[in-house]
Amino acid sequence: MARLILLNKPYDMLCQFTDGEGRATLADVLPVKGVYAAGRLDRDSEGLVVLTDDGRLQARIADPRHKLEKTYLAQVEGRPGPEALAALGKGVMLKDGMTLPAGARMVDTPVWLWPRDPPIRVRKTVPDAWLELTLREGRNRQVRRMCAAVGLPCLRLIRWRVGDWTLDGLSPGGWREA
Repeated sequence: MARLILLNKPYDMLCQFTDGEGRATLADVLPVKGVYAAGRLDRDSEGLVVLTDDGRLQARIADPRHKLEKTYLAQVEGRPGPEALAALGKGVMLKDGMTLPAGARMVDTPVWLWPRDPPIRVRKTVPDAWLELTLREGRNRQVRRMCAAVGLPCLRLIRWRVGDWTLDGLSPGGWREA
């Protein structure tokens, strides 16, 4: 039986188990050997990382050809209008081509949200908002680039869901077997 672990990766942690430069890694919070991340999450992003010891399952989760849905919560600078949400929903042209259509909607600040250390920058004259984005592909820094392409720089990014698995009940650095 494949081992499957859900981990809430904290901000400023690499999505790998080793680093020659002394930066925080998954090994700092997950004392489990022989599992590997099914997909990546940037150092400056937070949230759900699925880990497994089954190579075929890892490939099925991570490979964009399988189009496994991933849901992100993005705190953006500015207030998205209907045009920006429609553009995200249809797909956005990036330097590496057009993205697939994404589910995109504005949401309230999550009630379960933990404080980030360090906190995001706040500008008194510029409002911010939260977006929920659901993607079926996983390009490098895609959510951040999509938001920027519609004029909404991303201040904070949290992956909430991968397929049927969610962060529900996991604090930063917390993990559980699925």
